[in-house]
Amino acid sequence: MARPTPELVEALRATARRLARGAHYSWGHPGCCNLGHLAQTVTRLSRAEIIAAASVRPGDWGEIVAEHCPSSGLPIDWVVDRLLALGLTRQDLAHLEDLSDPSVRARFPLERRDALVRNRREDVVDYLLTWANGLAEALGSEATLASRAAPEAATLPVGGA
Repeated sequence: MARPTPELVEALRATARRLARGAHYSWGHPGCCNLGHLAQTVTRLSRAEIIAAASVRPGDWGEIVAEHCPSSGLPIDWVVDRLLALGLTRQDLAHLEDLSDPSVRARFPLERRDALVRNRREDVVDYLLTWANGLAEALGSEATLASRAAPEAATLPVGGA
């Protein structure tokens, strides 16, 4: 499961906004599919640059992620590295392509959850926003826990023993 970070929440929301505004979308192309759009947001590469990077390793994103090697020096592995550094896992990347993460899907009403289609733009936007909202809630919970601990830390003596 993704590690909630403000940067990840913003990347998911920015990707959803771009898709909602009509950015070129094609589920079958690595630079402009679900994961390709998130990769564009995170790396600031164009869809053409992502497609070119992905072309050195045959297969779809699932195969690219499965064969990811951080020390390969391949541009596509650099792209995957950036996504992983944001707090995502390999499993998150695979789920995004199919809109299949059970924890994200569970946030949808049952009838909507069962109607999600992996290659329908509107569903991708809804999924990204739902995922971002869940991560933001988790961040809020972490911040609340940290703030509860802060007063205790503030009462510690400063200086020496």
